[in-house]
Amino acid sequence: MNEDLQKRIQEALANPQNLGELANADAVGTVGNADCGEMLRLWVKFKQQDGRKVIDRATFQSFGCETAIAVASLATELIRGKTAEEALSLKTEELAGELGPLPPMKIHCAQLVEGALRSALSPQVAAGDKPAGFAATAADPAAPTLLDSFSKPKAGGVKITFLDLGPEK
Repeated sequence: MNEDLQKRIQEALANPQNLGELANADAVGTVGNADCGEMLRLWVKFKQQDGRKVIDRATFQSFGCETAIAVASLATELIRGKTAEEALSLKTEELAGELGPLPPMKIHCAQLVEGALRSALSPQVAAGDKPAGFAATAADPAAPTLLDSFSKPKAGGVKITFLDLGPEK
């Protein structure tokens, strides 16, 4: 990885945006990459703005490398104010934002974020249904943590989407 990209990643990590759970989220997506062991969960909250349902806030938790965390931080800022359809239309390389083009060995980091976004904004979630394993209630508004979801699986389980990154190089 080149020195300029490493510097931009370190800058994003020095002040990560939107890290942590989002109580009362409207949608939650979890994705994992079996090849490298990275996992990412993305929470999304919507609001009505000018007659459109747009993303008000998005947060994330990650068991992943620095690049995945940096991309998730930038992507949660990038999708704010967009409709679910607009957010889903973003390409993998666009989610990396100001990091710029990622080297081939780090593209999977942006794909991880894209997968979590797609998992959270899938049609049934965008229509208002909560995904399996999402247990926020009025009495307990906190969504389960990523670690809780894996250490204490609930009936129906957590929706995990494994990315197919093609043949290993």
